[in-house]
Amino acid sequence: MTTSVLGFKISMPIMIAPTGLQKMAHPQGECAIARAASAANTIMILSTMSNYSFDEVASTGSGIRFFQLYIFRDRNLVTQLVRRAERAGFKAVVLTVDRPFIGRREADIKNGFRLPPNMTLKIFEGLDFGEQTKAGSSVSQARRHFDESLNWKDVKWLQTITSLPILLKGILTAEDARIAVQAGVAGIIVSNHGARQLDYVPASIMVLEEIVQAVEGRIPVFVDGGIRRGTDIYKALALGACAVFIGRAVVFSLAAEGENGVKKVLKMLRDELQLTMALCGSPSLKHITRRHIFTHSDRTTFPSNL
Repeated sequence: MTTSVLGFKISMPIMIAPTGLQKMAHPQGECAIARAASAANTIMILSTMSNYSFDEVASTGSGIRFFQLYIFRDRNLVTQLVRRAERAGFKAVVLTVDRPFIGRREADIKNGFRLPPNMTLKIFEGLDFGEQTKAGSSVSQARRHFDESLNWKDVKWLQTITSLPILLKGILTAEDARIAVQAGVAGIIVSNHGARQLDYVPASIMVLEEIVQAVEGRIPVFVDGGIRRGTDIYKALALGACAVFIGRAVVFSLAAEGENGVKKVLKMLRDELQLTMALCGSPSLKHITRRHIFTHSDRTTFPSNL
């Protein structure tokens, strides 16, 4: 079940997606997740909205870590964040491209959701980012810092300030996937931002195959969103994903049992994937093929007598 991601060998095609403010789930937050990921020999992506600094997460021990980045209006701020990630040993930049604006999150509005006022975004500590270092500030304050003019030129600019490989997170169409290849990025993460950005957006798994076909093997394609079982992972791999990222399952397990909870969910998903592979006759990842699954697009070719 081992595989390689950007040249880094990991124990399974299951990695940890970036989720912000993990200290709300457990006091050890991102540090607990980093330790669990390292123990499982897999990759975690640290969110820009982290309660712990790059150095604090790096100090949890050896491990392969990527850094999720937003483009802010102040490019100097972006540059400083990238430099901090590089110095702390992070191995890649994951640029989120589906959030130039924050979606209308009606559940948060209905519930009167507010972040704890004493919670800080330590990843920005010491940088000239004003009040936004306080995570308890409102969503409207965050909007003032995101660059709403985000476009493909920003991808090119980011390539000029770092030699780290860059992945784009939030691609949902074949057209954008082709442009991403032309832009020279190292990979794509098919994602709809946990379905929190736009109502009626397609599920990541529904558009995965067209994106895989569009890139024609020139760069790796990963996927996140809706991964709850080993069978979900198997389906994603059969549709052409190189590996998957999991988000909510990690946060739920972190809230339940901290670091040990995250270790449990990673083992659970690994074991479920391994069992699915065995029952489908796939002795290794390379034996998971498109022929193992049936989708809505296959209905016209499905035998009528079945």
